[in-house]
Amino acid sequence: MPAPLISNAATVRVTRVDGCGRPVCGDDSSYVTECFASVQMAANIEEGDDITFKAANGRQCGFKKGCPTLNGYDITFTFFQASPELIEIMTGSPVYFDYDGKPIGFDSCSIPCKSGFAMEVWTDVLGEDVCEEEAAEGAWLYFLLPWVSNGIIGDLELANEAVNLELTGSTKAGGKWGIGPYDVQAQDKAGTPGPMLTPLESSCHRRTFVTSVMPPEPSTTYIPVAGEFCTAS
Repeated sequence: MPAPLISNAATVRVTRVDGCGRPVCGDDSSYVTECFASVQMAANIEEGDDITFKAANGRQCGFKKGCPTLNGYDITFTFFQASPELIEIMTGSPVYFDYDGKPIGFDSCSIPCKSGFAMEVWTDVLGEDVCEEEAAEGAWLYFLLPWVSNGIIGDLELANEAVNLELTGSTKAGGKWGIGPYDVQAQDKAGTPGPMLTPLESSCHRRTFVTSVMPPEPSTTYIPVAGEFCTAS
């Protein structure tokens, strides 16, 4: 099996999901960017309670280590692109339009906790054994966080230097992402692009795998979510 060396993060795609974690089909449902600095995924783990069995003489008769629980991942997405469309998908902040209906800004309002998005991240990988499909032109390590909620843009400082935007959010397990609406994985030895072969289990927050399917091109506006997935759902 491939043993890739993970290099730099290359591309991020965010997709609007509904209150059940289902991808929202439509003309304004996704956005792709490569103008970002980092994606941090900090594991939120609740330590289990240890159980100790002690005799009356103080001697320990038995011990059971508590089982930790993965509550999810706390996401910190640092990016440069102040795109109203990108920010609206991630935070639910209303877009502000010009006279011609073109998005030119966004409003920072109360946090709509019911909104959510999926985040996909592609990183470059190195290694001689990562391009196993015949038609492969490269390989990437693909991360899927199918349900991120509570997206918030953090503190903003305007000064005489480059401005970073920082979004925080947290993942949720379950959801209705299924195999997804996108072609992200080879379906055969010829490298035919297609969706994931199996959905995540209900207790999972993230999936990671090597893929030979190229990441999508960056966008400057909304990208539609359509195709067989939307027809089937």
